[in-house]
Amino acid sequence: MVVGVLALQGDFEAHSKMLQDLGADVREVRVPADLEGLDGLVMPGGESTTMTLGIKREGLGDPLRDFVRSGKPVLGTCAGMIMLDREHLGVMDTVCRRNAFGRQIRSFEEDLEIPGIDGTVRAVFIRAPWLAEYGDAVEILASVDGHPVAARQDNMLVISFHPEIAGESRVHELFLKNVAAQ
Repeated sequence: MVVGVLALQGDFEAHSKMLQDLGADVREVRVPADLEGLDGLVMPGGESTTMTLGIKREGLGDPLRDFVRSGKPVLGTCAGMIMLDREHLGVMDTVCRRNAFGRQIRSFEEDLEIPGIDGTVRAVFIRAPWLAEYGDAVEILASVDGHPVAARQDNMLVISFHPEIAGESRVHELFLKNVAAQ
């Protein structure tokens, strides 16, 4: 099982380490050829405007859309969640509100229940987005103060928090379980 981590900007190293610790072979994705042969893809948190520019600069827009539409599992965290929405790559029927919970100084932690994961997940929110709009195909998995922060549509699982910072490996385990099941 080889999974990719989009490595243009953001917290890709922490995701790569967590996936490797869970037994996955990891390839950092910087150019379209890096997507070939992958069984799944993680789009990490970071700065969505910089990530958008990097995707455009490297010609990754259409290859990323093709990868998602192939049905292989994709995990989007924070800015990765934003990248998948209607206003960015346009593959998930969502619209994210950037920095929805406020600036970095408003960062917080919350315990969430997420279907498919036993117990509560310690979620670290840093300049986190939430889903401002979503279509009928989107299943909301968790919310904070009534705002969706975890969701699923087809092969895409998105969260607006950072499990890689909290040392919370169960979201990545769920992702790898989806990769193994395809």
